[in-house]
Amino acid sequence: MKSLLTSWPLWALLSAGFAALTAIFAKVGVENVNSDFATFIRTIVILLAAAMMVYITGSWQEPSSVSSRSWLFLVLSGLATGASWICYFRALKLGDAARVAPIDKLSVVFVAVFAVLFLGERLTLPNWLGVIMIAGGAVLIAYKA
Repeated sequence: MKSLLTSWPLWALLSAGFAALTAIFAKVGVENVNSDFATFIRTIVILLAAAMMVYITGSWQEPSSVSSRSWLFLVLSGLATGASWICYFRALKLGDAARVAPIDKLSVVFVAVFAVLFLGERLTLPNWLGVIMIAGGAVLIAYKA
């Protein structure tokens, strides 16, 4: 059981499942609410949930123990997350969840490209074929005839 709980594929699949629920719940949630205000509410809930996880797991660490480089990139990540959420909720307000979510998941393609360009990661031919298939699949799912 311990190896299952330390398995990244399990956590990635759970993340995907919760992300799917996020799209469904958010689509219903933004029906009669401004999308920016909906993002604000979501952010408060996430902040509280993250604080509870830090407390429950005893993961608190002194902010001074975090390097300035880590602070910089965590703040940049937070800003990117906020921008992503604002855009995502706006898209859900305007479009169908079944078409918005696949386009949002093009982030998988962007991550692969950015990881190669900026992190020096290497992808094999089968990896690149998967990236192309994900991109094509997202476009086909979002396409409305």
